[in-house]
Amino acid sequence: MAVSRTEAADSGWWWIPDWLPSWCPTSQSQLKSAEEQMLRCVVSNICKQYIQISNNNSLWTLTICTDQVKDKTPLVLLHGFGGGVGLWAQNLDALSMCRPVFALDLLGFGQSSRPVFSLHAQEAEEQFIESIEQWRAKVGLETMVLLGHNLGGYLSISYAIKYPERVKHIVLVEPWGISEHPDTVETDRPIPVWIKALGAMFSPFNPLAGLRLVGPLGPSLVQTLRPDFKRKFSSMFNDNTVAEYIYHLNVQSPSGETAFKNMTLPNGWAKRPMLPRIEQLCASIPIAIIYGSRSSIDSNSGSLVRDKRPNSHVDIITIRGAGHYVYADQPEDFNSRVLQVCDKVD
Repeated sequence: MAVSRTEAADSGWWWIPDWLPSWCPTSQSQLKSAEEQMLRCVVSNICKQYIQISNNNSLWTLTICTDQVKDKTPLVLLHGFGGGVGLWAQNLDALSMCRPVFALDLLGFGQSSRPVFSLHAQEAEEQFIESIEQWRAKVGLETMVLLGHNLGGYLSISYAIKYPERVKHIVLVEPWGISEHPDTVETDRPIPVWIKALGAMFSPFNPLAGLRLVGPLGPSLVQTLRPDFKRKFSSMFNDNTVAEYIYHLNVQSPSGETAFKNMTLPNGWAKRPMLPRIEQLCASIPIAIIYGSRSSIDSNSGSLVRDKRPNSHVDIITIRGAGHYVYADQPEDFNSRVLQVCDKVD
């Protein structure tokens, strides 16, 4: 699909001509097929369905629940920016051994509906949160353990602040949007490379607009720019399964992508960071924060969260040899640590 005129206006691509051809080799059916390829090595029986919410939207959902664990508090997985349920392929079997597991494509991402989000950061955030709450009600979950990676971590905290009675534990995996933007840069604390990269990406375009613009070259571009994803899933695939999935995830209509951009400052920091709001989170809700030892994400935000919650449980976990995609870099260690955290929940 071509970059739409709406996206062009929202992104600052005012010069995109109307005649730009629809040339991205993708479709909803190709995304579905790519996800099925990602999940082909999962042994557990997965229920796959669309959960209908308001405004004719739906959230694509994977559920794994056996009779042995059906009475346990479910674990709900929220992916990060540009992700989807298929990226949990190395985690679903292990995590579902002890409790029901639900993984959903966030509103505006993956196979979920891609509506128009508000241009205002707070309203866009609220659209995400309300979609999760409506999903929970439709699925029939009374309480849950929320695990979120990147953007999913940010939304996990926001959701728990508004609906504390629904969350028994929060697991943040390399969360985005925690710390406030520093007013000045200390000489001994230069701006991290990932922040600079995000800044370059976000201004003035939608983050992934370039992937759509290159059309047929897109799949090869993903393989060239992110060969690490093939390595991350090398125990499951020896082909381009992961690159194909990531490509089809991110060249559909840029709905959640645009919302994320509107929630982000030009340099990649959150417009509404979580740290100033963390004290609004119910003190009885424990938090585990998981970082990769090789990630460029500043793990100091975890310590700041702990400092802000002196009377609450905040556990900071570092997984050796893992980068930002902890769950894929070191899946066995990640799964083990998450199960240990969940052992504290009925």
